[in-house]
Amino acid sequence: MEVLRPAGLTPVGPYSPAVRVGPWVFLSGQIALNEQGELVRTTLEAEIAQVLTNLKAVLKAANLEPSHLVKVSIFLTDMAFFPMVNAEYEKLFPDGRYPARETVAVAALPKGARIEISGIAYDPRG
Repeated sequence: MEVLRPAGLTPVGPYSPAVRVGPWVFLSGQIALNEQGELVRTTLEAEIAQVLTNLKAVLKAANLEPSHLVKVSIFLTDMAFFPMVNAEYEKLFPDGRYPARETVAVAALPKGARIEISGIAYDPRG
């Protein structure tokens, strides 16, 4: 097992941002923390953008791209955010080849975040 720690992303608890096991990379949930460890919450759009930036940073630490994601989990504190999240999320996959996914409403997320995204990626290079 290889622990991946992207620069600028500090976990808010005792966990690894990502773990590689063979060709599989398991990405812990990302919330909208900036490089200073502060939650970006100026607007919902800014929060979603930061979460996706963090997700891409974790993938980059594994030398992967969003196209390597095979499974994604999205957690929202309000399902009213669903259309806006979909609009931004869709941009990660310009070829329209989306990973499997679920979106779940939750009562709360760490640090008062409104969205969290985790995933599983596959690296065909092993």
